[in-house]
Amino acid sequence: MTNTATGIDIRRADQRFTTKIDWLDSKHSFSFGPHYDPANTGHGLLLVNNDDIVRAGTGFGTHGHRDMEIVTWVLSGELEHKDSEGNHGIIYPGLAQRMSAGSGIRHSEHNASAIADVHFMQMWVPPDTNGIKPGYEQLDIRAEIESGELVPIASGKGHDSAITIHQRDAVLWGGRLVAGTRIDVPDDRHVHVFVARGSGELDPGGALSTGDAARLVDSDGLGFTAGSDGAEVLIWATA
Repeated sequence: MTNTATGIDIRRADQRFTTKIDWLDSKHSFSFGPHYDPANTGHGLLLVNNDDIVRAGTGFGTHGHRDMEIVTWVLSGELEHKDSEGNHGIIYPGLAQRMSAGSGIRHSEHNASAIADVHFMQMWVPPDTNGIKPGYEQLDIRAEIESGELVPIASGKGHDSAITIHQRDAVLWGGRLVAGTRIDVPDDRHVHVFVARGSGELDPGGALSTGDAARLVDSDGLGFTAGSDGAEVLIWATA
C-alpha cells in the first residue's frame, strides 16, 4: 500500500496538560478547563481527549453539559454513571458508553470501587445537530475488542457493533493488539491516533508509547504495528 502523509504531528505524553489533585490525575490532549492554548483546542471534530485516573471512593460530582457527544472508555477498574434522565450504569473495560448532552443534561461519575483506582478515557465531539433530546447508550463489545483487530467503538456512520454518536462525520476505532500485530490506520480528513497503553510503530511517523498521539491530516495508507508489550489504541477518524 502506498503511504501518503500531508501532515503528521506527533504529540508526546509529557506534552499534555495535567490536572492533579488528591483524588484525580487527569491528562488532557487539548485545551480543557483552566488549561488553554489557542493553538491546541482540538483535532478535527475531536475536542476533548482526557486520560483520567480517579481514586477509590471518589469521583466527579453532579455537573452539566449541553450539545456534546461524550464517549467514555474504561481501561481498568469500574466507573459509575448517573444522570438527570434517570440513566445509571457501571462502565467496565470492554463496555462502550455514550452520553448525548443535547439540550442539557446533568450527570455524575464516580469510581465504583472502594479499594481500586479507575482509569478511563473520556472523549468529546460536537453533534451534527444541536438541541437534540439528551440520551445515553452503553454496549458490551468485549468480544469484538478482544479479537485483536481494529473495531468501531462509537460511530455516526451506522456501524452495527458500535454505540451510536450523533455526528455523521466521526468514528472512534479501537484495538487491543498483541505484540507484532499490524493494523491499517483509517483514512479521513483528520485522524487522531492515541496509544492508551503499550507501544508501537506508526509507519510513517515512528515510535509511539503510552500516552503518545499522532495527529494526522489528509494522510492515507498508514499502518501501526504493536510493540513487544502490545498496545491498546484509540483512533478517531473525523472530517
